[in-house]
Amino acid sequence: MKLGSLKEGGRDGTLVVVSRDLSRAVRAGAVAATLQRALEDWSNLAPRLNALAQELEAGQAAGAFDLDVAQLAAPLPRAYEFVDGSAYLPHVERVRRARGAEVPESFYTDPLMYQATSAGFYGPRDPVRVPSEDHGIDLEAEIVVVTDDVPMAATPEQAAAHIQLVGLVNDVSLRNLIPGELAKGFGFLQSKPRSALSPVFVTPDELGDAWRGNKLHLPLLTHVNGEWFGAPEAGVDMQFDFAQLVAHAARTRPLSAGTIVGSGTIANQDTGKGASCFAEKRTVEALEHGKPLTPFMRFGDTVRIEMLDREGHSIFGAIEQRIERPSGA
Repeated sequence: MKLGSLKEGGRDGTLVVVSRDLSRAVRAGAVAATLQRALEDWSNLAPRLNALAQELEAGQAAGAFDLDVAQLAAPLPRAYEFVDGSAYLPHVERVRRARGAEVPESFYTDPLMYQATSAGFYGPRDPVRVPSEDHGIDLEAEIVVVTDDVPMAATPEQAAAHIQLVGLVNDVSLRNLIPGELAKGFGFLQSKPRSALSPVFVTPDELGDAWRGNKLHLPLLTHVNGEWFGAPEAGVDMQFDFAQLVAHAARTRPLSAGTIVGSGTIANQDTGKGASCFAEKRTVEALEHGKPLTPFMRFGDTVRIEMLDREGHSIFGAIEQRIERPSGA
């Protein structure tokens, strides 16, 4: 099934079940008012939401309506936790090379992860607001999973059973602020503003055989200003699968229902697949031409991030955003 949240009912939105073709939806208030509430009692409420999804597909859901994606908030407008990994080591290797930093050997055996901004997420059509172009505005096209309650010290095998939803994220980065922050030895803060989530999250079974080995085996397609930017294969070159990432996050603490775990920027060794962020594209250009050729994003630029199934149908809907100044700036 596919789940989203309308921009109504408060900060956590109103839960809706969405049709497979993303054209219709029905409010799920009789089951759970919000997606967060559903995740907190997932074993009991998921079957009821699935029954509603079947009614919607059959044209029998009372109160169903035509879906306007612009009416959608992020599926989880805010989350208790968003922990973002960096599971695609080609991306890690290139971006660190651009900073003149080596990749420690531990990165190949122990996932890299940080605590990201979770107090609010942009909806799929909301603009990205950044104070200055000088900050080095970058997109990062990624996959995320959402868990129910995960016990502390869960093994990867145990963690896999707690992955309940899958979606996309544009993990916005401000590249020119990152070196100074990391030099302090305390991690990201100002360089990682709010991110945007896909219109819907889906249950893993909705993905069919594209979801296997706790990875999503499809290309992630990105366009910038209407031009193709990249379509790396998400199931290739992923050093750590999502079960391993969830287990890593839960090593010394339980994870609350509604925790979002990110894959990190999708990247392949094959640079012909394009990129999922400007930092990587610029690094490839520097290696090939001696210097980066592509500037970071500017006000007025647009980004579109989407994943299609093997028949060419959008799975999660598209994240479509415009880079803008803050209101009143």
